[in-house]
This record gives sequence, structure tokens and C-alpha cells, in this order.
Amino acid sequence: MTSIRVLLADDQALVRGALAALLSLEPDLEVVAEVGRGDEVVEAALRSVPDVALLDVEMPGADGIEATAALASAVPDCRVLVVTTFGRPGYLRRAMEAGASGFVVKDTPARQLAEAVRRVHAGLRVVDPSLAAETLVAGRSPLTARETDVLRAARDGGTVADLAASVHLSEGTVRNHLSAAIGKTGSRTRAEAVRIAEQNGWL
Repeated sequence: MTSIRVLLADDQALVRGALAALLSLEPDLEVVAEVGRGDEVVEAALRSVPDVALLDVEMPGADGIEATAALASAVPDCRVLVVTTFGRPGYLRRAMEAGASGFVVKDTPARQLAEAVRRVHAGLRVVDPSLAAETLVAGRSPLTARETDVLRAARDGGTVADLAASVHLSEGTVRNHLSAAIGKTGSRTRAEAVRIAEQNGWL
């Protein structure tokens, strides 16, 4: 029996180790690479030629959604299963748009996770059912690409001038984007807009 070759990407070494140990107990699954950063995924995949990559969403270097898109372009034969602590509707939609074949949360039982790997490898889509329902209800992000960029920059605080410098826009344009984002998220301040957008997985 040919094993399904698996790449794991998670910035928490403990979680990565636990996932590797659980998946290795399955006779048809073989963990061939482990990385702790999103920007190491493509290089590791080119080296180890996995069939399925299990990617966390929040990682340094590049997040799991950016890594999914990069992997889809560089190693199109490798299918992606996003495994995350953060079951946010916006993350699911963005991951699928980036080319992921599946999206499950980390507290999925080991047997179900192994089955999800097999299903994705077989060309099927696997999505956490409660999250799928939430995503349909939540709909698409109301933010434009520029408003999203400005809110991402606003996560670290800073003045309007700081934000303008980091996103290469004028201060007036940044103020306009911030006020539009505050309006669309139904918030009162930019910090609240950032929080609401993050909770929905729009950033």
C-alpha cells in the first residue's frame, strides 16, 4: 500500500509534534516534512513532494492562506487541508478561494483528521460543517482590498501618518479607508473595527 505523504506547517512545535505523532499511527499516512513558518512551506514541499499539506492559518513569515496560494502555484499536485484553532468564517472562504481542498478545526478527533487527509487526497472537499453554515450566514467580507490593508496596518496601533507610510497612501486616503471600514463593520473606533474584522476572519 502506498502511503499518503503529508507535510505539516504549524508555528507551535507542541501542536506540530502531536499532529505528526497522531498521523504517524495511521498505516497509510507518512509525515514527510514539518515546518514552523508559512514562508517555509513551498520550499519544504518542493523538497519532500507531499500529497497533502496540513497548514495552520496564523503563522509567522506568511499565514496559512498565503501559503496555500503559493503552494497551489508552485506544487499544484499537493492538496491543502487547513487545520486551525481559529474557525472564523472569513478564513474558510479565503482559504477555499486560495485553493485549499479542506478546512477543519484543531479539536477535530484524530480519527476524523486522518479521514479528512484521505478524503482531500482522494480529490474531495472537506469542510467543518458548523463553520460552513456560519460562513454562508456571514457572507463575504464587506471590506475592499485597500480597506483590508489599512485595517491590517492599524492592528499595531500607530498614528494615521504611520499607517499611511506603511501602506504607501496619503494620510487623507488612509482616513477615508478607516472611516469606510468603521462604517462597514458597524464599529465606533478603528480599534473596534480591527477587532470585528479579525473575529470574522476578514484580515
